[in-house]
Amino acid sequence: MLKNSRLYRLRPFVGDSWAVSWPMTLIMFFIFLIGLADVYVAGRISKEIQAGYGLSSQIYFIFSIIAFALSVGSVSVISQLFTSEKKDECRVAVDSTLTITVISGFLAGGVGFFLSGYIISSLGVPQVVKDLAIPLMRIYSLGLAFNYLLISTNSILRACRMIKRSMFTMAVVCVLNITLNFILAFKTPLGYRGIAVATAVSMFCGCLLNLLFVRPLMAGGFVYSGSAASKIMRIGWPAGLLQVLWQLGAVALYLILSDLPEHNVEVLAAFTNGLKVEAAIFLPAFAFNMANAVIAGNLIGKGQKHDAFKAGLATAGLGVVLVSVLSVAMMLNATSIASYLSSNSIVINECSRYIFISLMVEPVMAWGVILGGALNGAGDTRGVMSIVALSVWLVRIPLAYIWAIHFGFGPAAVWWSMNASVVIQSIFLTRRYFRRKWLS
Repeated sequence: MLKNSRLYRLRPFVGDSWAVSWPMTLIMFFIFLIGLADVYVAGRISKEIQAGYGLSSQIYFIFSIIAFALSVGSVSVISQLFTSEKKDECRVAVDSTLTITVISGFLAGGVGFFLSGYIISSLGVPQVVKDLAIPLMRIYSLGLAFNYLLISTNSILRACRMIKRSMFTMAVVCVLNITLNFILAFKTPLGYRGIAVATAVSMFCGCLLNLLFVRPLMAGGFVYSGSAASKIMRIGWPAGLLQVLWQLGAVALYLILSDLPEHNVEVLAAFTNGLKVEAAIFLPAFAFNMANAVIAGNLIGKGQKHDAFKAGLATAGLGVVLVSVLSVAMMLNATSIASYLSSNSIVINECSRYIFISLMVEPVMAWGVILGGALNGAGDTRGVMSIVALSVWLVRIPLAYIWAIHFGFGPAAVWWSMNASVVIQSIFLTRRYFRRKWLS
């Protein structure tokens, strides 16, 4: 009877899913440590710098969105070509990905450097936060092209089942970034600006290392294909637009929190810290999301569509178990974790409340996000974009404003509005996955 159960039939896919997922989880952990070190260093200087870092990191992420979009498109295209018989097309797709990534990275960096001051100045946040965020964002912009190339080469290695090399690179980036953070911020005249300089330098070293790993996957000469680039961008643009809408949603939450009548700077700092702590949970879920994209793409490339469906469920199940364990551990230690990131009592109390509330639905979030990875790997990025974007802009933002500002329920109302949108998002992603149109 056990052998006829659905769970038993998923067993053959668990090993393959874990082989891709655990290195990806470590990569996300390295990224989490980098962000945590940034928040820690900023918080040890002042709560104003911590809030300024939080704002600049949100803007920086918005300028990195094209790179994430291209990575989603390249994983979908390259992962399917890699397991097919079209090896030459796969090499051309790798070359084309690198070409459009470099061009996009330099363009985004230029725009970020010259316009970041205007963008941040136009936001309705406290002036002290603006003054601290602008210099950070300009430094981040100078290294944006390196970040683009690092993201792109990581996606290529992932799609071609060379994820352990990507993991090695990110370990080097992590150690270098954290070390430079403390040295530059506390031991040089750069001060808090050293946080951004550490990021730029470590990204530069990481992309050089990855280029050495990617070189055997490239064509003999550097070959660019307009059709390959077009397909990558066609699949990737919905993922990019989703990131824009998602990050604008985060900025909208910052603006809503800025309008609170009491302790708005402390609440902004608590939100920044809470997001970094939540990243300890979200990043493993996102790691399984990206692993699922590769697994689904590779199996579809082999023509094994039914196996792609079952492997996606196995990967999602593994991710939910991991996220559930981490969520419980974080919730039980919320106050201790918040105290580590700040010495301000108001920031500590609000951050611990954010951690406890948000992690209640983290396993639900993980399930939907990981299934969404399989949809992305199959190229169904438009469906994922529609579901996630609508859950943010029709549920999260309106509820946050109505509950926190109109009714005056305070920052906790914002945290609960985020939970509501997560539940709705996961329900509709599950529905789309089980309808199987993404396999046709």
